[in-house]
Amino acid sequence: MPPSSSILVPLSRWSALVLSLILSLGSPARADFFKKVHDALSLSDPDHRFHLQLSGLVDLETYFIDQPAPALIFTERDFLLNPRLTLFLDAQIGSKLYIFAQTRFDRGFDPADGGPEVRLDEYFLRYSPARSLKLQIGQFATVVGNWVSRHDTWQNPFINAPLPYENLTGIWDSSAPEDADELLYWGHVGEYDSGDYSDKYLRNPIIWGPSYASGAAVSGSLGRFDYAAEMKNAALASRPESWSVTQVGFEHPTFSGRAGFRPNEMWNLGFSASAGPYLLSEASPTLPPGRGIADYRQLVLAQDISFAWHHLQIWAELYQARFEVPRIGDTDTFAYYLEAKYKITPQLFGALRWNQQLFGTIPNEERRAKWGNDIGRIDTVLGYRFTNYLQGKIQYSFSHQDSAQKGEHLFATQLTLRF
Repeated sequence: MPPSSSILVPLSRWSALVLSLILSLGSPARADFFKKVHDALSLSDPDHRFHLQLSGLVDLETYFIDQPAPALIFTERDFLLNPRLTLFLDAQIGSKLYIFAQTRFDRGFDPADGGPEVRLDEYFLRYSPARSLKLQIGQFATVVGNWVSRHDTWQNPFINAPLPYENLTGIWDSSAPEDADELLYWGHVGEYDSGDYSDKYLRNPIIWGPSYASGAAVSGSLGRFDYAAEMKNAALASRPESWSVTQVGFEHPTFSGRAGFRPNEMWNLGFSASAGPYLLSEASPTLPPGRGIADYRQLVLAQDISFAWHHLQIWAELYQARFEVPRIGDTDTFAYYLEAKYKITPQLFGALRWNQQLFGTIPNEERRAKWGNDIGRIDTVLGYRFTNYLQGKIQYSFSHQDSAQKGEHLFATQLTLRF
């Protein structure tokens, strides 16, 4: 469909802004300036007893949206400008202690048209008594899968996350459905699809982005094998407001882990699993008599693989997830993606990703019905690194849901400056 005039106006302004930023920041002199800034933001002890580094990312994103907005984009407008400043603090103390913190200044954890806010998204203390053992405590990204380790805007070839990390389902963590009909309504129609966005943020995906929940983890490597296990205060599907230990305690923990194998430098294979309650305490009044939050869990099994050879990189993940839903039983869904990135020149790269999520069936009166709309999505991106500190991306995504023909097209741009 042709773009509307309301989209062309911000598009022309954005193009002019991008061009001016590229001309001002993409020169070799500016690149040398940012290298000096990076060096100036570091502090080291002459005896190598500690090293402190402050760094960051400045992102300027635009989204041109075929409404309703897909996945974890929260706006009712056709155009969204989403600026973001991310600050990282890395502190190495001796050879065994490491401290990390991530603070973000933006309009919300996910792209949204809300007001500005400041958050401490991630912080942890890591103790490494040996190369094969690392102990960690704090609020940090999940160990599950392989996308999380490359999810920041500089490393992620795409602007958005793969489908398993952002496709919202009919599962709510704040309330249990009264019966199968209500769950089917949440999963297939809902207020979101009928034009009212008031219930979109109530829905949960398989994994909410990098899932910065709070807890403790143990990890390490033994030859070609990697291992990681964590105990977190919230399930993989939990929303950002649940990740802080001040909001959700450890009364109902989630346990997750990943085992990996690296047969050689090109391949990395992994298997992940997770189990834990996904409902919040506010859902308690909607549960059947005599049942509690701990009786209903989110169960996840996942497999991941990555491959690198010369200018080609390939990643894939498969997720089998089950939500134990009050009064209904098990609701199953399967999601996967296959992603490839190719470096065309030292600065220019292209990437292609195919995503799909399929839903199982639940009993409804005398028949069984799928509890969600099956969805397929293709993402294409073209990226260019002007310098070691400035990167741009242009992305187009097309998605299609069964029984839902709206919101199929998404065009996005992203300019990232790191320092």
